[in-house]
Amino acid sequence: MESLFNTLDGLNEEIISIRRHLHKHPELSFEEVETPKYIAEFHENLGHDVKTGVGGNGVLAYLKGSHDGPTVALRADFDALPIHEETGLDFKSIHDGVMHACGHDGHTATLLGVAKALNKHKEDLHGTVVFIHQHAEELPPGGAKPMIEDGALEGVDVIFGTHLQAQMPLYEINYRTDELQASSDSFEVTIFGKGGHGAMPQDTKDSILIASQLVDNFQQIVSRRVNPLQSAVLSVCSFEAVGPYNVIANTAKIKGTVRTLNEETRELMEKEMLRVIEGTCHLSGADFEFNYDRGYPVLINHKEETEFVMNVAETIPEVRRIKETEPIMGGEDYSYYLQEVKGTYFFTGAQPENSNNPYPHHHPKFDIDEKALVIAAKILAKSTVEYMQKNK
Repeated sequence: MESLFNTLDGLNEEIISIRRHLHKHPELSFEEVETPKYIAEFHENLGHDVKTGVGGNGVLAYLKGSHDGPTVALRADFDALPIHEETGLDFKSIHDGVMHACGHDGHTATLLGVAKALNKHKEDLHGTVVFIHQHAEELPPGGAKPMIEDGALEGVDVIFGTHLQAQMPLYEINYRTDELQASSDSFEVTIFGKGGHGAMPQDTKDSILIASQLVDNFQQIVSRRVNPLQSAVLSVCSFEAVGPYNVIANTAKIKGTVRTLNEETRELMEKEMLRVIEGTCHLSGADFEFNYDRGYPVLINHKEETEFVMNVAETIPEVRRIKETEPIMGGEDYSYYLQEVKGTYFFTGAQPENSNNPYPHHHPKFDIDEKALVIAAKILAKSTVEYMQKNK
């Protein structure tokens, strides 16, 4: 296995170069055109079988080893965010208002590095590797589900993936053997009141006041209706009521997100939100419209596969700490893959060194330490090889 590590070390500068190229040329979810072309050409140059346009803008590449064995899938996402970059990096985004602010450029560069390294060692591979390059992770309904429906997991026995974490120490790996990330739902409530003159509120049904009451009443769902031993987040993130300074708006609209770690709590939140909306509007005689959209499901890792990958992580020279983490309430459509096949998803620390307060994901000054790329690559590559040897 030392030779595989040496290969990846030798590819380190190329992996970083790929990351910087992708960072400089970001593309938004469902608008990816040049990125999948770049990925497909990279794999074609390695002699891999390639499928493009999978489930939309996704790319699949196949590397068949010299020996029979299981099929291992490795996944990386490649879409960017509608954020204007403020990092000042030499390779900052050339597109105003579009930025790789979540590490997907690093995910893709890592997987391409793994692909090139495994290709050099295909004589030692007992099975097939499927490289899943996924579009549109950032924007529900996401790219994972349509890629699966288009055959991305056909014949796959296991899937591995990682996310670079800028607020997690470099050289550290975090994992969880069950629920790692929350379901990710969105909602929109429109209050239809009766507008009027701001000086005569008695003649109105104040949509702004009613919506404000909803914002407050919603918080009682988590504190008084959800079992305190369960996790739930309800955040109102947008409040809109447009009009002149002296006119009570006829309508008000609020938008937000709901996060939970199991389906029972997820169903309870939707049901209780409707009950609260109905009651609040009834008191004021207002009408409403409520839309609740279910996004990504809870990401639940498989215990055996998670422990297997963490055992591999312990053998990586650069890894200094491995720990089981608490679940996080962020969503991730990798969850769809784990509903179909066994596998795991883990976090690779990428906090820039000498940075005690790194910028968070989805921030205009977000950045990662590129030394994390080869660490993630070594874990994914060695996990692939050892899984094949174990199950050949």
